Amino acid sequence: MKNTSLTTLFSAFMLGFVLTPKASAQIQNADVLNAPIDISKDFQNYLNTFYFADELASFDPATGKGTIKYLRYNYKTRQAFNNMMMKPDAEKPNEFPTTEYEVSPVLPFEIQFVSDRTVRIKTTSGPQFHPEAASLMLVNGVAPNHPELWKYAKIEGGHSYTSKHGRVEILVKPWHVKIYDEKGKLLTSTLHDTDFKNTYTPTLPFSYVRRNSDYSRSMGAAFSLEPDEKIFGCGESFTQFNKRGQKVVLWTDDANGIQNETMYKPIPFYMSSRGYGVFMHHSTPITVDFGKYFGSANEMYIGDDEADLFFFIGEPKDILDQYTDLTGKAAMPPLWSFGFWMSRITYFSEKEGRDVARDLRKYKIPTDVIHFDTGWFDVDWRNNYEFAKSRFPDATKMMSDLKKDGFQVCLWQLPYFTPKNTLFPEIMDKNLAVRDRKGNLPYEDAVLDFSNPETITWYQGKLKKLFDEGVAVFKVDFGEAAPPDGIYHSGRTGFYEHNLYPLRYNKAVAEITQKEKGYTLIWARSTWAGSQRYPLHWGGDSETTNGAMSAELRGGLSLGLSGFSFWSHDVGGFATKSPENIYRRWTPFGMLTSHVRSHGEPPREPWLYSKDFLEGFRKADNMRYELMPYIYAQAKESSQKGLPMMRALFVEYPNDPGAWLVDNQYLFGSSMLVAPLFEEVEERDVYLPEGTWIDYQTKKVYQAGWHKIKAGEIPIIVLVKDGTAIPHIGLAQSTKDMDWSKLTLKVFASDKTTSATAKVFLPEGDAVQEIKVNKSGNNFDVAANPLNGKTTFKTEWAK
Repeated sequence: MKNTSLTTLFSAFMLGFVLTPKASAQIQNADVLNAPIDISKDFQNYLNTFYFADELASFDPATGKGTIKYLRYNYKTRQAFNNMMMKPDAEKPNEFPTTEYEVSPVLPFEIQFVSDRTVRIKTTSGPQFHPEAASLMLVNGVAPNHPELWKYAKIEGGHSYTSKHGRVEILVKPWHVKIYDEKGKLLTSTLHDTDFKNTYTPTLPFSYVRRNSDYSRSMGAAFSLEPDEKIFGCGESFTQFNKRGQKVVLWTDDANGIQNETMYKPIPFYMSSRGYGVFMHHSTPITVDFGKYFGSANEMYIGDDEADLFFFIGEPKDILDQYTDLTGKAAMPPLWSFGFWMSRITYFSEKEGRDVARDLRKYKIPTDVIHFDTGWFDVDWRNNYEFAKSRFPDATKMMSDLKKDGFQVCLWQLPYFTPKNTLFPEIMDKNLAVRDRKGNLPYEDAVLDFSNPETITWYQGKLKKLFDEGVAVFKVDFGEAAPPDGIYHSGRTGFYEHNLYPLRYNKAVAEITQKEKGYTLIWARSTWAGSQRYPLHWGGDSETTNGAMSAELRGGLSLGLSGFSFWSHDVGGFATKSPENIYRRWTPFGMLTSHVRSHGEPPREPWLYSKDFLEGFRKADNMRYELMPYIYAQAKESSQKGLPMMRALFVEYPNDPGAWLVDNQYLFGSSMLVAPLFEEVEERDVYLPEGTWIDYQTKKVYQAGWHKIKAGEIPIIVLVKDGTAIPHIGLAQSTKDMDWSKLTLKVFASDKTTSATAKVFLPEGDAVQEIKVNKSGNNFDVAANPLNGKTTFKTEWAK
């Protein structure tokens, strides 16, 4: 074999890259355009200077304000038996003149009490001359402070605050903030340099770094991890569910898939199995080392020059409720959005849209939304907010006709504009794009600057025109590539604005949708903390494999544990034509998610597969539409309580140790347990939490623990908690045609169970109603109907 030069190989690679008909993914962790920023590297750089929090220099218990004294350190090296070690060592000052700068700076510290479960800790590494007036991440811009909910006491060596749910201790020297639950169990504590005297592993305590390159500073908030402690959340993370032992980089990224460590939807929030959660209230790059480097240390490396941390005390439901009280709960989407969304890459014309609508009804595939992806413009992907007249001769009439038949229309768009886009000159003339340090563009594309109110007005005007024509919802695609070095209208660089970009983007579309259509709904890929207020989001560009299907579930569960009630994914995968066996098993998984869409490389339409597949797809879709009263009520309750519709088992069963270990099954709402088939098998191992469970399809009864369960006619395992009445509705081809005046309560009850409860929320209803049924002979009767006059109930004992 002949030698091949590096130049030839590189040329062949680039030629393949250029000739590929779709965008190719970037290699992970390569230093290329928009690569995620791992801020932890600055805390490992021996050229930098470090300041360790040492003692509480002053403190006013009445205001919760004080100061911390920091000591200066540098890394020093030492060679021992052919091994080079590097550890922090006390350092003398290097500034001149020596009279002007502090050797051991004394800097602000503050503790606030947002509620009787929520504690806020703030530290800074230097003076703040440009504080943020209001935070986009907080639902009201600012967090409340209720010190009256916590009782102060002076204790030996420091200070203590106690509420009915926990206690906080602030110790003077060595400085510690310790957080306890109401029973006195230590949940977590700041780490001081003295906490590492019993180890040879050099580990940074609570500190900040000063970079020698530019004198910028970043905080390193170090907290303890206890044995057996597990960590969950951090957004839509597709790596292992439990983040303990992982290093997680929180930087919004076009992940180009769902089996890697980067994220479309990073969220600076996590919860612990010990009974607390943490919100890192920042938009800068953040890297969290959950005991990967040192097993007992949780190192939050925050790009910002201050640390603003919220701690929530309680069980998972308490934590999510408190966190979403602070950052916002999801709006309740419209009923039709819970129907099936039909899509592919892409429908290119009015004729294709009308044909797929016709065939959906012909083959009796219940559907509520038809999505037009990247091809509704004159040039594919060239987003100018105009239907191509040659292919969509009357888009307004098309959408009107589709709506009459129960179809809403969703349109794709994105916030990047290529130089050939007809809107490019206007965007530049009106200064609506992010600029670089010279005032030019950081990229070749114009990236809309959503920190500029004039940009939002211009952008929302484009969407309004399409709403007026009949569009129901927009796909809020991309949003992960805001220039990190760009200069934004807000006055900040992309170091602060990059992660906020998806939140600004989500907000702009959601608010114009609410104004013009009367509901809050988007279909978005990227997020940051607070984006959960603007549902809904889907799981990105998944591979068409078993591994991707499994990763999709982990990502959805992790996002749900980060405050998001509603989430979807591309049924069957995205990247290539979905293999029929995978599409067949993925379909019921999608149908038992809060929202469901088939999308990706064609074909996607079920009638373009085998007859058996079409029948199976229809059965799974029918199941969802008949379950719509259950789905709708669970959605309403989830939006009110900050709960995910697709939730990890431990959310409902926090005292079951086994529930914290399972990541390949989930609860759909509060009462249905779902175990998808991730391989071409007919049965799988399923873990059941405490109590009795009844198979939704076969009606077999199981007790808590591990079971090998065979799937029913629909290739998925679904069980219902004993004592649950699941409301069903008559099958319709669209939610528009559903008759909510007649519902059936299917009662899942073992022989010894004498009563059951259903939750019902009617369209245009005021509140979720509980309907109780009592056993009467061989059936159950409704005890009372609070919806009398609006709906009637028929009962069936599911045996």
